[in-house]
Amino acid sequence: MVQDNKHNLLFFEAPSMRELHAVLNSWQNENRQRFLSVSVQVDNGMFCCIALTNPTEVVICDGGGGSMASVWSGGLNVHS
Repeated sequence: MVQDNKHNLLFFEAPSMRELHAVLNSWQNENRQRFLSVSVQVDNGMFCCIALTNPTEVVICDGGGGSMASVWSGGLNVHS
């Protein structure tokens, strides 16, 4: 299954910080994704969180001529 991860902005809310943590932890366990960053604020008595996940938009391809990227010995190499 190909996953579309171009939309990496998420919103969570809960009545307490403990419950917000449980919601965030549950989301991570279900989706098996890491958060790149989170911001928590109180809004109308609720703990609200805007979170960014790590996008998976990096595509490594072996092109001919010009700039080229490749993986060698576990590292990304870019040649121009």
